Amino acid sequence: MNAPVTPHHLLPDIDWRHLDALEEEGIYLLREAVAAFERPALLFSGGKDSCVVLHLARKAFQQRQTDGSWSGRLPLPLLHIDTGHNFPEVIAFRDELVQRHGDALIVGHVEDSIRRGTVRLADPLASRNAHQSVTLLETIEAHRFDVLIGGARRDEEKARAKERIFSHRDAFGQWQPKAQRPELWTLFNTRLQPGEHMRAFPISNWTELDVWAYIARERIALPTLYWAHERAVVRRQGLLVPVTPVTPPRAGETVETVRVRFRTVGDMTCTCPVESTADSAEAIVAETLRADVSERGATRVDDRTSDAAMERRKREGYF
Repeated sequence: MNAPVTPHHLLPDIDWRHLDALEEEGIYLLREAVAAFERPALLFSGGKDSCVVLHLARKAFQQRQTDGSWSGRLPLPLLHIDTGHNFPEVIAFRDELVQRHGDALIVGHVEDSIRRGTVRLADPLASRNAHQSVTLLETIEAHRFDVLIGGARRDEEKARAKERIFSHRDAFGQWQPKAQRPELWTLFNTRLQPGEHMRAFPISNWTELDVWAYIARERIALPTLYWAHERAVVRRQGLLVPVTPVTPPRAGETVETVRVRFRTVGDMTCTCPVESTADSAEAIVAETLRADVSERGATRVDDRTSDAAMERRKREGYF
């Protein structure tokens, strides 16, 4: 019978050389997307996956100096869809990063869609997460983007696992899972009809573990939400719901202060942290090795409504 071995003991012996292959593939796909289309944009939420894609984009299109800074400019803007319910730490991180590197940033606001009447909420504090699709499609039309490059991964969720690396959207911004284009021998069909656009996902083949190992190796900066910190939460439906102005405690709920970190970052109304003491990327790698629930399954309220919740949103134009 084998003696038990903890992930902490395994970690130094893991062969991370596959990260070089994933990085090479990601850079290749970024260059393909920018070369094949006229008006690309990089979807940037400030989350760990979009930070990894942005880092790959810098390697693809900029040159790193000896002091760690990047010379040259990215050939595409960053695009963020702001629900108005984003975590303040993420918005502060986004603005500081853009200012430091001189990146072009375009922000689409769900609040503007509400004022236009294209988004209607049943309640002022209702989740705006699903409504991002409307604002995203309006922003695409306003700026005439023909490809959006994002950080979605196939291991995140069942619907994302179905999606191609170059994912076609029709003139209504819709994704048709049964009519996807084949991608044999890394050959991509990038042809578009008027009004259509493409989504490209250069880290489709990465896992959450790959992402954290790469963040640790490359020393990629992230919002402070990703590291263990003390936060007021309530326990609801098996999740730790953060106490915020848009997610106040309900009657009968007890507010606790718990040491937590976020595995994914999104709208405050549907994104929950997990209990953790990991305060570095290396410690999170060790925690991820032990995890038996996906990051969305452990942290996203909106994905628990049904097994098809994500696929339905993606058909309507979601990220």
